[in-house]
Amino acid sequence: MAPLTYGIQLPIQSQSTMYAESWEAGAGAADLVALARAADRGGFDYLACCDHVAIPRRLADAMSTTWYDPVATLSFLAGVTERVRLLSHVAVVGLRHPLLSAKQYATLDHLSGGRLILGVGAGHVQEEFEALGVDFARRGAVLDESIDALKAALGPDEFPTHKGELFSFEGLGQRPRPAQARVPVWVGGSSPAAVRRAALKGDGWLPQGDPRDRLPAQIEKVRRLRAEAGIEAPLVIGAITEPLYVGAADWSVGRRTLTGAPEGIAESLRAYAAMGVHQIQIRFRSRGRTELLDQMAAFAADVAPHLD
Repeated sequence: MAPLTYGIQLPIQSQSTMYAESWEAGAGAADLVALARAADRGGFDYLACCDHVAIPRRLADAMSTTWYDPVATLSFLAGVTERVRLLSHVAVVGLRHPLLSAKQYATLDHLSGGRLILGVGAGHVQEEFEALGVDFARRGAVLDESIDALKAALGPDEFPTHKGELFSFEGLGQRPRPAQARVPVWVGGSSPAAVRRAALKGDGWLPQGDPRDRLPAQIEKVRRLRAEAGIEAPLVIGAITEPLYVGAADWSVGRRTLTGAPEGIAESLRAYAAMGVHQIQIRFRSRGRTELLDQMAAFAADVAPHLD
């Protein structure tokens, strides 16, 4: 069993009330730089940034309207880091023409020296689709073809070709090309359609909020679908863990939070590897940037060495 790799979806860049800490509202670029550099030093596999173009009023109280653009944010952070990979978790690529997305993400991969992971998802905000002229009811079909078109457009060919029902292009050149020979595409979501899409079209799968007791059956399903389709290439299986707090907290970190001694946290996280998970996305409880930096450092020094 290989050791788990671990990545982090950075705070500040999205501020849904489901997970944002109160201090994030007043944070900004300098905080993101400090956290990205800490992840780079601490052996984190990736930094992740999510994607919404515009939030309708009916959802603004719960979701907030703070959603940094993933390409701009990851490009900014690429310039202040050296090793850590850059994940869109997830880009709602159906909101944009594949050639536009390919231009943006190819440039990001080129400038970062090949550190992009393109995470994609179907999206869920109807008004966002309607404002951008995309059929919300067909968003699954749009995503399916967008993945195919993006794989062509992000491949090695300067003049890619794709001929589909929704998108068609050939004889149009795009440079710079990605630094990677093949940009990995990780598919997000846990619905039956998303699991099938990950199995048949993904290089990785990013479950969205599956509890631990549901993950083994989901992993078995995605592997079975992949095998039935005759796909032999490996699939990176991910999981979003419970919130973490390394050490003894003197404040309420929430009943679902994994907290305590580093060895105990590592033992709990190793259960994900036993299920067949390859990479975990972790989130720390914190009351400010300094505490979050301390938590990241404690995890890298005291928990990560025990993940094998």
